Parts: sequence; C-alpha cells; structure tokens
Amino acid sequence: MLDNILTKKFKDYFGENPHLLVRAPGRINLIGEHTDYNKGFVLPAAIDKAIYYAIAPRNDNTCVAYAFDLDDSFTFSIDNLVKSEKGWANFLIGVVAEIINTGVEIKQGFNVIFGGDVPLGAGLSSSAAVESGMGFALNSIFDLGLSKLDLALIAQKAEHNYAGVKCGIMDMFASIHGKENSVIKLDCQDLSFEYFPFAFPDYSIVLCNTGVKHNLGDSEYNQRRDECEEGVRILQRAFPQIESLRDVSFQMLRSQADKLPPVVYKRCKYVVEEIERVTNACQALEKADLATFGQKMYETHEGLSNEYEVSCEELDFLVEQTHHLDTVIGARMMGGGFGGCTINLVKANKTTEFIEQMSSAYNKQFSTPLQCYLVQISNGVELLTEEYSMS
Repeated sequence: MLDNILTKKFKDYFGENPHLLVRAPGRINLIGEHTDYNKGFVLPAAIDKAIYYAIAPRNDNTCVAYAFDLDDSFTFSIDNLVKSEKGWANFLIGVVAEIINTGVEIKQGFNVIFGGDVPLGAGLSSSAAVESGMGFALNSIFDLGLSKLDLALIAQKAEHNYAGVKCGIMDMFASIHGKENSVIKLDCQDLSFEYFPFAFPDYSIVLCNTGVKHNLGDSEYNQRRDECEEGVRILQRAFPQIESLRDVSFQMLRSQADKLPPVVYKRCKYVVEEIERVTNACQALEKADLATFGQKMYETHEGLSNEYEVSCEELDFLVEQTHHLDTVIGARMMGGGFGGCTINLVKANKTTEFIEQMSSAYNKQFSTPLQCYLVQISNGVELLTEEYSMS
C-alpha cells in the first residue's frame, strides 16, 4: 500500500513518524466537459486512484516537501512564499499561500512527503488531487477550521495563481466531495450540488490512455476560455442580463450567429449544448437508463472534437473503435483535451476482452502500447491515520 510506503519513507527521511496520513483521489468526469468555467453543470466522481500525504508539523517556519514519485525535494518558508522553478513545488506553495490569503494563520512549518498512483497527463486531475490533499492535510494538522468548499476554492486559486491554469472548480470539488458509488451533479454557477447513484454492477468504467502528454498551462485550454468569454461579451449586447454561457439558450445563441466570429460561435454552441446534456444525462440516471446516458457521452465527444476542437487523432481513434463494439455503451474523451484518456462504459464481463481489442487496435495504428485503467468510484479526500499504526 502506498500509504504504508510513504510512512516508512517519511520516517527514513525525517527521522520521525508522520502525524497524519491523507488520501486525496483523482477524479473522472462522466459528462460535462469545459462547462465548469462557463458556470454550467458537470458530473464528476472521485476514483480509487489517489495522491497520498504523510505530514508532521515543525517547530519553525520551514516547510520541507519531498515528492516521492519524482525523488525530489524542495524547501521553502511560510514567511516567503514565491513561485519556484520546480513546477511540482508550486502546487504546494500555492496552497499554503492561498490559505494565508484567506486570512487564516499558519503558525509553523511542516515536513511532508506525497506520492500516488494517479497517472500523470491522463486527464484524471493529478494536480487537483495534489492541491486538495495538501489543503486537507494542513487543515487537519493545524486545525484551521476550513470547510470542504473553502478547501476546493483554495486549491482552485492555487492552480490559477501558481500553476498558471485558469481551471474551473470541478476537479478540486470532486476530489474533496466525492462519495462512493455516486456521481456529483455540480452547479458551477452557485456551487450547489447533489449526488446521483452510479452503481451499475453489469458495467465497468475503463479508461484508455493515449499516452499523449499535455500540459494545460502550455496548451490551448486558456484560449478556449478566452473564446467563451468573448462570446459572452458579444451576446451581452443583445442580452445584457446574461453573465455566462450558462445563461444562454441555443435560440439566443443562434439569433446572434452573424455577430459572432465563426470559431467563437462553435465554441459557444458546444458549451450551451453540453450544459443541457448534463441535465438530460442525470434524468437518464434517475431512470437507471444507462443506454441513454452512454449516448450522451458519444454526443459530448463529437462536440469536443468538431466544435470545441480539443480532441486529437489518438482520442478520436479510440472513441471510433468503440462504435463497432457491442460491449461498450458509451465513450468519450475526458479532461482538458489534446491527449489523455477516453472514458468507456464497458460490460463488466467483457472488460478483459475490451482492453485486449483496444490495445491491439491502438498499437497497430500508432505503434504505441495502450495503457488501460479499470477504476471505481470512491470517497473524496479523507484521513487514513486512524486506520494505520504510527508506531
């Protein structure tokens, strides 16, 4: 178990046992992609792949962080929180800085080791898990009194201000609020949410990783956000009451099509339709209609590929392959785009066969092995300390 490995490493590295162990999961998003920063709906869930933290307080203002998976360390002070040239360190520094920016005082430093099994660059929000876990660990060990929502917002600000990605709230919210066998319908306009049961024993969730790496800070993610904001500014001339694409109906959008640059219209069209798809998908879940839910996933991928243009050849290939398989009820690209994973709803008794078929086809097409992950929906960030001996 990774938590036990980190505990041993912590003792070897710092000469003491950690005071707390924390598990912070990655997330999947069943439907609702690129809608979060447009104040729409999303439908994520926490998964059984996670980042683990071992942490203990210090008696000074120094913070010593060790990234287990990278075999790298970084030291900083809570009195001098500035960006580092080490990208991974900025996720931790950012969380500390944003906690302090809320007016909460952190009175001492800490020693921390973290690592996990969330695949990097696969669209499973490893960065959000790192930020959420760091915030949760600090909140717990220093009794800061921050709520789950506070921690999600702090993690988001750390991503904005220290990692340089203008992400929405979904990833952090899902990592922190996840619930076993449930998906979260999150309203990104007012941050209200409700759980929908997602327990279909006859189907498994399989992720197929293209192996194409992307860094959202260097990709066109921020450009897509800018294009949506441009669309809102133009639409406000005719509809001054709107504040985001969440407030725009397809009829409103279509009435202003000639006022919008063609690319901006395509981006807005996808978002407006995707927000409605999430609502329809949740209605299907209420009826235990997984077939309709799966069809909505396919519609999402088509929009992401053709209108939002954040897919890539490898992702499109993987989704296209599933159209010919009666073992798959729904599939789409997942995450920010330009690489990462597809998410597939596969008949549970055909999972091995599905992975073999997809791996063979992908390797034949791209001469690259395909990594596949079978994931289960899990609880959100949580303390593990009580379950393990610290002696």
